[in-house]
Amino acid sequence: MGNVVTVGISDLKVVSGSDSLITYALGSCVGICLYDSENKIAGMSHILLPARSPNDENLMKYADTAIPILIKEMVSAHANRENLVAKIAGGASMFALAFSSSSLSQIGTRNVEAVKAALSREKIPIIAEATGGNQGRTIQFSAENGSLLVRTVPKSEMTI
Repeated sequence: MGNVVTVGISDLKVVSGSDSLITYALGSCVGICLYDSENKIAGMSHILLPARSPNDENLMKYADTAIPILIKEMVSAHANRENLVAKIAGGASMFALAFSSSSLSQIGTRNVEAVKAALSREKIPIIAEATGGNQGRTIQFSAENGSLLVRTVPKSEMTI
């Protein structure tokens, strides 16, 4: 087992070989995991919002800007763009009870829709997902085999 590299909120990282990526506390946020199985290169982005706000400089915060950056980083790490497939997790409705009439109650759904649209524009197929619901998730993504371990609160686990 290699190193486990943490991806923070509004962050992205790329690893290879026996390393893996982990991100914590995906509520309405979405974790996007891209994988090149031929070269064993994995990338993960933890996005906070669907589309970039004009005045915000942090491009890794948004689905529409983070995904192209993640692809570029993976290609720089010698991934073959044609091999890339995606697994996504998150997009829960964490604020549904507290903000039922607010747009905050829909942010998880909007994040998932924005991620799917951005991946579609990039012609990267989504081969697995664990999205929606109202539970937070922690995900760990393996560069060795492309497996995505999804842990939900309360204690539940599945691998996709």
